[in-house]
Amino acid sequence: MALISLRVSDEVAAAFSAVAATQGGKSALLRRLIADALSAPTPRILALPVGRPEKVTVRFRESEMRQLAEVSHQRGMTRTGWIVALVRSRLGSPVQHSPNEHEVLRAIVRELNRIGGNINQIARAANTSVLQGRAVEPDLSVIQEARSVIETELAQLRNALNGNADYWEGRQ
Repeated sequence: MALISLRVSDEVAAAFSAVAATQGGKSALLRRLIADALSAPTPRILALPVGRPEKVTVRFRESEMRQLAEVSHQRGMTRTGWIVALVRSRLGSPVQHSPNEHEVLRAIVRELNRIGGNINQIARAANTSVLQGRAVEPDLSVIQEARSVIETELAQLRNALNGNADYWEGRQ
């Protein structure tokens, strides 16, 4: 097995040791961090649109036009807007979200902010208990389960925000 080592300041080492103590030790935490980094999707370099817009004409059959109208209407977008969003997502440009998608994303952000506030309140209560000499015994299995759910939801949100215009198709 290979060995990876690095030098950090004493303060960083102490802080890392404190965090690692709750994560199964320094080696276990480092292994997990490295595995997470390797399994993360490689960041895409988004192509920024340059120049003035130009017109493109595309021909569809009558049945395709009906489908196109229906799908774009379900997403709250015009036919042109929906086609542009799909093409741009395939080119790596930022995706254009429909008004419904914007509202869903705003709701997700609000919920994540509430979760963050709750976590801060829990940490404050735990720190206060420790300062008052009371033992804090968290149920780590519940915390791990909640963390897993949050990580899964965040991964799906990242996928939606990384230019996948049809991500929301099956979600509404």
